[in-house]
Parts: sequence; structure tokens; C-alpha cells
Amino acid sequence: MVARRSAGLLLYRSGGAGVEVLLAHMGGPLWARRDAGAWSVPKGEYLPPEEPWAAARREFEEELGMPPPDGPCLPLGETRQSGGKVVTVWAVEGDLDPERIVPGTFTMEWPRGSGTVRSFPEIDRVAWFSPDEAHGRLVTGQRVFLERLAERLTAAD
Repeated sequence: MVARRSAGLLLYRSGGAGVEVLLAHMGGPLWARRDAGAWSVPKGEYLPPEEPWAAARREFEEELGMPPPDGPCLPLGETRQSGGKVVTVWAVEGDLDPERIVPGTFTMEWPRGSGTVRSFPEIDRVAWFSPDEAHGRLVTGQRVFLERLAERLTAAD
């Protein structure tokens, strides 16, 4: 079986508060009441021949409703999440007002077994966090990207 693949962009900014990263809280009823482990790098699935970088930029725009910032990117590599999905992420410096997002939607039967199909936002909010704050909120399989970002930023100084 071929592993499912996702690609995403981890937006970061530097300022008086130090480095902050932009995370997206997963939408839908399964995540509504969760905070710890319920946030993600804005990302989504792709299939070859689409290139991961192109998919990361497309998914950022689809999930947040605005284009990703232009500028240099820092490759953060890939990781395999517990469910087997391989996630590839790049960090891009930029700023974004969380109030301006217009998330994409998905449909699912809810409540399960009811026969009722409802529409939900792919993400229900985004927020800026320090890397320490982000660590506990980010899904476990993506926490490695925070460590890699810190390494890349330290090496760039």
C-alpha cells in the first residue's frame, strides 16, 4: 500500500515576542472540544505528479482562503505520522491576521449513523503561538517541525 502524502506551510514571524508560528485548529465535530493535540500545520493531501511544494502552497490557500506569502522557504523535511501519512513541510516567514481567514469546507455524516450529511470548516480558527505554546497544541506527529524550524533559524543567525 502506498502511503498517503500531505504537504504544508508552517508560517512563522519574528518580533518583540520572539518567534511565533501559525497553527490551524482542525474543524469539524470530532475536534470541536479539543485543544491539546488538535492543531496542525496548514496542509493537505496531494497525489503525484503534483509536486509537494506546489501542493503545500495550494493547500495553504484552500484551507485559509488567502494566498501564502512569497519569499524564501526553509525546508523542514518530512515525517510519518502515527496513521502512516507522510507529511512534508516548509517554513515561510510572513504575517497574517487570523481574523481574515476564510476556511474551506468538507462534508461528513453527522451525527454518525444518522444519515444526515453536514458541512464543516476544514479549520475553525488559526492563531499565533510561541514554539513552547505550539508544542502541546500541535498533533504529536508534527511536533518535529517545531524542532527543525528552531534548528534552521539558529543556523541562519
